[in-house]
Amino acid sequence: MNLLPWTIYISFIGAFLAWLGGTRSAGLARWTALLAALGSLGVTLSAAVQFQPAAAAQTLVNIPWVPFANYHLAVDGISLTLVLLTGIAATAGILFSWNIEKRTGEFFALFLALIGGVYGVFMSADAFLLFVFYEIAIVPKYFLVAIWGSTNREYGAMKLVLYSFAGSALVMAGLLWAHAAGASFDMANFVESARTFTAWQQIGMFALIFTGFAVLAGMFPFHTWAPTGHVAAPTGASMLLAGVVMKLGAYGCLRVALPAFPEGFLFFQNIIAGLAIIGIIYAGLIALVQSDFKFIIGYSSVSHMGFVLLGLAAATHQALSGAVLQMFSHGVIAGLLFAVVGRMVYERTHTRELAYLKKMPLHRLLPFAAFVFVLAGMASMGMPGFSGFPAEFSILIGTWQHSPGWALLATLGIPISAAFTLRAVHVSFFGKADIGATTPDTDNEVHPLPPITWPEKAGACLLLLVIILIGLWPSLLLDWIRPALESPLMRIAINGAAQ
Repeated sequence: MNLLPWTIYISFIGAFLAWLGGTRSAGLARWTALLAALGSLGVTLSAAVQFQPAAAAQTLVNIPWVPFANYHLAVDGISLTLVLLTGIAATAGILFSWNIEKRTGEFFALFLALIGGVYGVFMSADAFLLFVFYEIAIVPKYFLVAIWGSTNREYGAMKLVLYSFAGSALVMAGLLWAHAAGASFDMANFVESARTFTAWQQIGMFALIFTGFAVLAGMFPFHTWAPTGHVAAPTGASMLLAGVVMKLGAYGCLRVALPAFPEGFLFFQNIIAGLAIIGIIYAGLIALVQSDFKFIIGYSSVSHMGFVLLGLAAATHQALSGAVLQMFSHGVIAGLLFAVVGRMVYERTHTRELAYLKKMPLHRLLPFAAFVFVLAGMASMGMPGFSGFPAEFSILIGTWQHSPGWALLATLGIPISAAFTLRAVHVSFFGKADIGATTPDTDNEVHPLPPITWPEKAGACLLLLVIILIGLWPSLLLDWIRPALESPLMRIAINGAAQ
């Protein structure tokens, strides 16, 4: 377990070596990045085998850093679940970025730097340190999208970063306000001190910190950066944005805002639930009418993240455990969907427009991509046997325990999700075959298409294996998550929501 911080260090060292290797050859940069990601994933799996679930977080490192904060890393079942997600998403994202030829070393250096920041957020036991890693994870996103992106990449990159930094500014304002009022940044002390603040102080601090984090989680109406950023980003970056970056916001809400400010949470609880339900339904309906394949997946991510936010709003033990499981599940499912659309389909057909894709017999031209997308789509719809089912079902059960009305409204998102997913599957892969179909930017026929490469197959199989494994055996993660919700800090949030 004590080696777990090396996931951070390996990522940053790998970023430097990938950049250095890229000055010699693209292949060296690719293999360096993959070995770094596999190294971090290996450390995580080793820690997972040794992990003993408990209410208290296990301190990994706690040394003086700056006068007002320590370099304090700790892990419990919640953070270990998301650290594992990060390792899986990073490895798969690198495999699906194997085709990057432009400034390869720089791409993988930024990719691994982002991953290092994400690892740091999930293990931070100091609010200031969490914020520092949070900022480190934001900066590489701009360059990944602006340099290697596609559709409106500069606009998408700038919108993504502006929203992210606006949210960060709110979080920093809330943290500084709490610190000035007497709370230290150590997470346990921060929560204990914040509970002594007046109700109006808690309401104000909660509004700043929760809203700031929720922006990155894609909460309605601050969600518009997500579809735009996903569409503009290269495939590997899209996988990270949907797979782990959006989870940073939800994690911040869960770890900082909910336990530290129970009075503020209680004041805004109904509003948060309402916005989460609107996000589930509204984003699903928007996905239903999209003509761009990647926009469908982008809006579906916002809709599914709405379930996470609803679980946080309900804040029952069942709802919170489902919310964390949904963070993991959505991370792997959305990553796989973006991989199929962005890498397997778009890179070969040079179009994401359903009007063109439906004229191509993609189920025959790209049978592996069709097979993978059908399974990923079933997982996204919440079909039993896939990870999405136990995650969303747990959230709805836990939400029902707090408010049956919220749960009933949220269930409207299930048929909407099925509708836009089935439409995407049917039109894109099983549309009317037109052997003479052409892509919009060429007069050449699309047949034959380049075969699926081994890195793509390896990345897809990794993600599919995880989706099915957790779908059949959700207790593998729930046995980590549930004890962590019994910690004194999380009990504050759960008890506060029950008032």
